[in-house]
Parts: sequence; structure tokens; C-alpha cells
Amino acid sequence: MNARTEPGKAEPVSPARPPIARELLLVAGLFLVYKFGRQLATGHTAEAFRNAHDVWHAERWLRLPGEGAVQSLLLHGDTLTEAANTYYAAVHFPATLAFLVWLYLRRPAHYVWARRVLAALTAAALVLHLAFPLAPPRMLAATGLVDTARVYGPSVYGPPHSDHLSNQFAAMPSLHFGWALMVAIGLIVATRSRWRWLWLLHPLLTLLVIVGTANHYWLDALVAGALLGIVVAVVRAPRRRAVTSAGRVVARGVPVPAAADERVFTRAGAGR
Repeated sequence: MNARTEPGKAEPVSPARPPIARELLLVAGLFLVYKFGRQLATGHTAEAFRNAHDVWHAERWLRLPGEGAVQSLLLHGDTLTEAANTYYAAVHFPATLAFLVWLYLRRPAHYVWARRVLAALTAAALVLHLAFPLAPPRMLAATGLVDTARVYGPSVYGPPHSDHLSNQFAAMPSLHFGWALMVAIGLIVATRSRWRWLWLLHPLLTLLVIVGTANHYWLDALVAGALLGIVVAVVRAPRRRAVTSAGRVVARGVPVPAAADERVFTRAGAGR
């Protein structure tokens, strides 16, 4: 038996799932760091409003479309506005959690990659939140925008001076958009369905919601997308398995035994 056929030399067909207890602790820790890290940026109200004016004027200098163009579409009806507020409040964390759970159960290797990307993106975002506190457009009178959550509900924020559960001056970058974009990218990379590109509708809808509800500027989303691009370039996704002309599955250049071929194709078909 040579090195190409010896079982101990070949990589496993399906990577083992990380221990679930450890993963629960890691994900819970990521969430706590996200929440408590944002609190460190509180107490910079004056600086946050100065930065908000700078961002607003920078967008006009860059000739970006006004956020009011999106909000005006929402304000045509109370139902649409309430739906956007609900999406902002209720989809962010559950969608990301469902994404991680699905990857953990069905694509373990992609789960580890996605968890690392989300952790790195969140850490980078927290650094920017500390370095560049930013009041959202709903607080800036110069924008002329309506705080749709306060007027129409539901709202996840209280008055800034008494809201001790969140930092409302951590608008840039938008993790709402960054996480939504990662969910779409992760599902596109991890699946092979011809319809997988439709997952991009999630970050697109999230972008329209965060801008239309006046919770974020366009630049908040652009910076989040740029940070995610850097992280994804550094934290490489797992390779796809290729099929040779003989119908053998090759995992990173190592031929998988025929019995394993069948299991891979069975799982691949079930996962579409």
C-alpha cells in the first residue's frame, strides 16, 4: 500500500464538526464582546455629532444619493414603514444565528470559516466604533430625515441619554449590513444551487432598510463592505471538491476512495 492509497494519508471526506459546547461559548462570547465593546464608545456625544456632519457633507461631496430618497418610498404607507422597522429590529441577529447553525450542521468546514470572518469583522467594527463615534442620520437635524422607529414603531432604542443597553453612536460601520452581506456570501460559497445568488437580496434589503429608517448613512454600509472584503481576502474559504474525468472526487488533490465518492455525491445532492 503506497502513500496515495494509505487511509492514514488521505484527508477526511467531511471535516468533523467542532465541539458544540465550545462553539456555543465562542458565539456567545462574540455576542458579548459586540454588546459590551459598543458600550466603551458611549459618552462621546459632541464628537459623534461633529463626525455626523462630516459624513453627511462627505456624502454630498461624493455625490451619493440622499438617504431621503429611500425614506420617501417607505413613508408612502404606515404598513411599509412598520415592516421596515420590524425587519431592522428582528432579522439581524436571528438570520445570522440561523446561518451559523445551518453551516455547523451541513457544512462544518464553511462554518469555521464563516465564524472566523464574522469575528474578525466584528472586532474591526468595534475598533472603528471606538475611534470614530458617529450619530446616525435620524439624530442629525441637517438630514431632514424622520426617526421612523420612534414615530411608527417598533423601536429597539430608547432615548440616547437613558439607553444603557446599546450605543447609538456606533453607526459606522454598519454591522447590520456587514453581517447580512456575509450571510449571503457564505451561503453562495457553501452551496451549489443555481438559485444561490438570490441570497444577495438579503443584504440589498438590509441596505434599503437601514438607510430608509435613518439608522445608517450610505458610507456606513460602504465601509462595512470594504472591511468584509479585506477579511474575506485574508481568511480564505475552504476549497470546493473537484470531480476528475474518471468520476473520482478529489479533496485538495487527494483522491477519495470510491466508497467515499458515493457518500460525497449523496450528501451533495441532499444539500442542494
